[in-house]
Amino acid sequence: MGKNRKPIQIVILLGVLLLGGYAIGKTLFASDDGRPAVGEAAPNFTLLDLNGQSHQLEDYKGKAVVVNFWGTFCPPCVKEMPEFQRMYDKYKDKSFDVLAINLSEDDLTVSNFVGQLGLNYPILRDANRVIERKYGLSQYPTTFFVKPDGTIMDIFVGGMSEQDIDSRVEQLLQS
Repeated sequence: MGKNRKPIQIVILLGVLLLGGYAIGKTLFASDDGRPAVGEAAPNFTLLDLNGQSHQLEDYKGKAVVVNFWGTFCPPCVKEMPEFQRMYDKYKDKSFDVLAINLSEDDLTVSNFVGQLGLNYPILRDANRVIERKYGLSQYPTTFFVKPDGTIMDIFVGGMSEQDIDSRVEQLLQS
């Protein structure tokens, strides 16, 4: 029996290595299958804003909507927030809205941040990061430009300049 032990151990070790390598490769090289794609319907969600008011994405059907996932811990996110405010102010009378979804930070941090910047577009709370997972996020900020029919026109991962945002909103309003 002692003679057969070493080959069996080698076979088991190889099996474990192959299985582990497969699992690691699957994780590292996974596609963005979880993220909705351009042309698909934006996944609906229901989230509360800072005042406890409920917002459902489907309630905004018929409007062009920017859905921005952000956090105060993210420098590009912080830079974008006033730019989204300017876009909101510029286009809010044209059937347009911005929904900024905070990524599970505490109420005090988010409220203080919003107050300091004087933001008055809807700031929503994804307290358990359920919507973040539903949208397949991997980086922040990530912004979805949703056409009035509810389909995604564009997805931008990373920070945007005001010009980037403005040109996409113009295109969104024409859709």
